[in-house]
Amino acid sequence: MGQEIVVIDDNQQRRTELGGLLEFIGCRSRVTDFVSWLQRDRNEPLAEGAVIAFGESSLPVSLEKMLLELQELQPGTAVLFLAEWAEVETLPAPLQQMICAQIHYPYRYKELMDALYQAQHYAQACRAQRQATCDDFSMQDGLVGISPQMQRVRQMIAQVAGRDVSVLITGESGTGKELVAQTLHNRSTRANGPFVPINCGAIPPDLLESELFGHEKGAFTGAVSSRQGRFELAQGGTLFLDEVGDMPLPMQVKLLRVLQEREFERVGGIKTISVDVRVIAATHKNLEQMILDGGFREDLYYRLNVFPIEMPALRERQNDLPVLLDELVQRIDDAGMGRLRFHPSALESLMQHDWPGNVRELANLVERLAIMYPDGVIGIDELPAKFRYGAGSATLPDIAATGQQSLPLLVPQSINAGQAVPMDQLPEEGVDLKAHLEQIEQSLIRQALEASDHVVARAADKLQIRRTTLVEKMRKYGIQRK
Repeated sequence: MGQEIVVIDDNQQRRTELGGLLEFIGCRSRVTDFVSWLQRDRNEPLAEGAVIAFGESSLPVSLEKMLLELQELQPGTAVLFLAEWAEVETLPAPLQQMICAQIHYPYRYKELMDALYQAQHYAQACRAQRQATCDDFSMQDGLVGISPQMQRVRQMIAQVAGRDVSVLITGESGTGKELVAQTLHNRSTRANGPFVPINCGAIPPDLLESELFGHEKGAFTGAVSSRQGRFELAQGGTLFLDEVGDMPLPMQVKLLRVLQEREFERVGGIKTISVDVRVIAATHKNLEQMILDGGFREDLYYRLNVFPIEMPALRERQNDLPVLLDELVQRIDDAGMGRLRFHPSALESLMQHDWPGNVRELANLVERLAIMYPDGVIGIDELPAKFRYGAGSATLPDIAATGQQSLPLLVPQSINAGQAVPMDQLPEEGVDLKAHLEQIEQSLIRQALEASDHVVARAADKLQIRRTTLVEKMRKYGIQRK
């Protein structure tokens, strides 16, 4: 794993055991007590991505002060708890976000790995946010990702953006090819000109010529007036030909002439129009195979493919998934749809999905979850069946195969005129979805607290959420510890 973990605990046995376990699983660890930690040389830097594990202190130390110091010393440092810290509830939100998990003694391998995974997720998100502040190709371009594959894409964009040559963007559907085209335009000398996209596969073949080159009045039935085509509309800017592999062969000949001669005539017209347009094309198809099969012109391919950029599939850059999720969650929050939180078990399950629809499929999932669980915490059981992997994630086919019937959760009586109804059954008179889900959440929180003797940390474990998240929800619903 390679992470550096600093264990600070005045309980010698506990810190020694944890240090040994960390070394065993491949982490670099340092163990110390609070006196030594507070007296250390402040000029000694922390490694980027380091994790600090705070245990029990015999000194009256300020947690807020220590977290602020860590934030200043090495932004993005994640914190784990080995003991309860009452001060957590009064910390400012940015400092609470540094606290990723609590590990209980005696230490369990799975709990430790979950906590380190959450810490890694936090560090990656912070690193991506810093890159968004100082990197030329930041998240405002929409090119979200910290993987080597996405860094390579950014590098290629930097190389070609300022050069007025044709670019061919390849990659599976949903990988963000139009986003790359828009970024190329925004960073080119044509940025002040128009960016005009057209999907060659979405327009009937008999209308595509008119869409690209325009037509004169009376050129065909229904042409009641002259009309500019996309090439004219893109004059001085960029024309983006999406799904160029779906373009019929006769149109490929006409497109090739425009690329070579930089001029064309409207449908039904005789006047030659000169054009100054940069062409960027994209396709999810294998054009080289289409050339062999006779479905695409080789000469047009070489005109378009002056500079190729291949977009990686999401399954090939799985370490970008946490950063993409953070960005998508932020977008739906900005749109007023509420803020989702993903439990490590859900994130781990999503990391195992193949994502045939790529980033578009991920965005669709996040939007769906935001509608179903507004402001909710998404665990593995909240994910649709096809996104659940691993133990404890029985999918619908699994249930059908075993012949077991799932038991519906009952909604508290206050929701429906004194009667309990199944959670997944819609009453005839309808239901206030947000209130419905909040009632279920309150009921589950109270049950977890009762089953845990009102120890918040244990209740949070049962609900598979962070302790700080549970405290926030208890404050929201006015639930008091007994």
